[in-house]
Amino acid sequence: MQKTSARISGNCSGKIHAFVLIFTFAVCLVFSQAYGAKESVTIKSVMAGLEARYSGKSFETSFVQISRLDALDMVEKASGRALFAYPGRMKWEYLSPDHHEIITNGETVWIFRPDENQVMKGSASSFFRAGAGGAFLSDIKIIKDHYDARIKSVNPSWIDISLIPRIKTDQIASISVKIARPGFEITKVTTVNAYGDTTVFEFHDINFRKINPEIFEFAIPSGTSVINMN
Repeated sequence: MQKTSARISGNCSGKIHAFVLIFTFAVCLVFSQAYGAKESVTIKSVMAGLEARYSGKSFETSFVQISRLDALDMVEKASGRALFAYPGRMKWEYLSPDHHEIITNGETVWIFRPDENQVMKGSASSFFRAGAGGAFLSDIKIIKDHYDARIKSVNPSWIDISLIPRIKTDQIASISVKIARPGFEITKVTTVNAYGDTTVFEFHDINFRKINPEIFEFAIPSGTSVINMN
């Protein structure tokens, strides 16, 4: 009986030891794969992926915008559809909470508020200076030309990078960009200005396709009040 008990005890001990070894190996394998995946991602490879996905392309997307004014502790939310085309062409159509449009052909920008029968008109280069207002989505090389980029975090589903402008402005102190893997679609952009205010854009249903350039032109309706921003 004692020999039988010892044999059973020995078998159980051996099984437990084997289980511990297998579990330890599995955990080490998972961590080594995650570490290796992170180590293989560099800011150079990320920028190459972004340029391959966006350079010279056009696409449309739905968006949600969340703006927070730090000094007033006030949060505003809006949503709509947006279209982008290289170089520098955009159309932001806000559908909620009120309808207005921001349109640019890369040279001129129009802000149309139909409920107010008003159009604000100005220079696109001034309004979207250094990629402000999501302008780098219509020309991804703006990032390389105007920002120092670094990787913040990596996991199998996304890469998070931060962009610091080389020339400081009140509009942009930093930008965080969330990039989906493996397709390199930009799904979230968070901009922080010099006063600590944040603007977050979340993008959904991204569709890369050809877009008629005429969409990025704007004919001012007759009788509409025009305000020059320059």
